[in-house]
Amino acid sequence: MRSVLKWLGALSLAVLLSSCGSSDDDLGNVAEVAQKNGFTALLAAVDKAGIASTLTAANADLTVLAPTDAAFGALATQLGFANAGAMVAALPAADLGKILRYHVIPGARSSAALSTAGATLATAYVFDGAAARLALNTSSGVAFTDAVLARASVTTANVYADNGIIHGIDKVLIPPGVLNVVQMAQTNPASFSSLVGAVVATGLAPALSASGPFTVFAPNNAAFASAPTGLTRSQLTSVLTYHVLPAQVLSTAIPFGTPVATLATTALDGSTVPAQTITINRNLTITDTTAVPATILATDVRASNGVIHVIGKVLIPR
Repeated sequence: MRSVLKWLGALSLAVLLSSCGSSDDDLGNVAEVAQKNGFTALLAAVDKAGIASTLTAANADLTVLAPTDAAFGALATQLGFANAGAMVAALPAADLGKILRYHVIPGARSSAALSTAGATLATAYVFDGAAARLALNTSSGVAFTDAVLARASVTTANVYADNGIIHGIDKVLIPPGVLNVVQMAQTNPASFSSLVGAVVATGLAPALSASGPFTVFAPNNAAFASAPTGLTRSQLTSVLTYHVLPAQVLSTAIPFGTPVATLATTALDGSTVPAQTITINRNLTITDTTAVPATILATDVRASNGVIHVIGKVLIPR
């Protein structure tokens, strides 16, 4: 933040010293306008990431989806930090840079322009050799769906700058490939708060935050609401590990109809067993030990240490 403020201060001094070339119509660049409009946490993250020039370049011509300070605070809480400042200080600069570039759309687009932009928008963040995209919904206002399938709405539209446009949003957008599978689930509590609570309660969070890679079949909150209750910690651990494969399996590489081994090596009765298997069917369901298959609701939520596929039923091991 200090370097951004120094830059802004130097620019302000230059403007004061030279009235020539200035205009009452000058709005300021995106960084200046963001500062004027109270996007403090965003600018702190920009400073830590070292990408201030992205927002200050005179010919930038960009759209910035700017999370409010409250949005940064909410993300910090979800990830277990005391506040947004602590989160920004703890996250690696490279990761912050990836997250921030996911909030930048090439070309200055007003809310009216966004309403005709199509179903997705390319961002300035490149993942797997291509620009990562945001799903766009303009049926009621302007909203974006990020890589963890969570929704961010525009709360303040069309904040103009000389080199672009800012739209304030109520959530930090989570890109693919930056956070681990546990953190990805944490950032979408509307879908995965029950799963996260179970992972934390069983002490599995550190293992699933490791390098992996993993494939996690993640039951959503509705699935947990219909799941058996009264499980012991050991039984819940067996259930959760039954949802994890010890490798990354994207939707394009699913071995349909072939039993695949999970991390579950303990049965519900406490006995040690060979790795229990699930079978993924071509109709995008999963067969477990019960008569009711689990439906795969969404695929390829990419994390830094694997992939998440969302399912509508809690899988039950033997």
